[in-house]
Amino acid sequence: MTKITFLQRNGVFWGFRESGHTGFGDEGDDILCSAISAMTMMILNTLELSFECPVDYKIDEETTFITVKCPAALPDSGEDEKKRFAASGLIRGYFYQLNDLTDEYYDFLEVDVAEE
Repeated sequence: MTKITFLQRNGVFWGFRESGHTGFGDEGDDILCSAISAMTMMILNTLELSFECPVDYKIDEETTFITVKCPAALPDSGEDEKKRFAASGLIRGYFYQLNDLTDEYYDFLEVDVAEE
């Protein structure tokens, strides 16, 4: 099972942690794992390259543990309001998309929120 915990501070989404393999299919043929990986990289690339936000991230392929933190999404970051709104909104959108996936793949995907 893949577990994804979204990081929130005072209602603002600013990062997430992912761990585990979904187990939906065989390694290399797991469409759910592939979808999650593609979305994760799209979020990371959009934050870093399109929005030009500093992002702290770690990807450990051996343990399947990924951490993505975008402090620029937080009100006290010093970033302009549009950039904060865009960064937080993108992460929140990922949260909603993954929650939609849990409706069908509840045995393979768990999504939580942590105040951090």
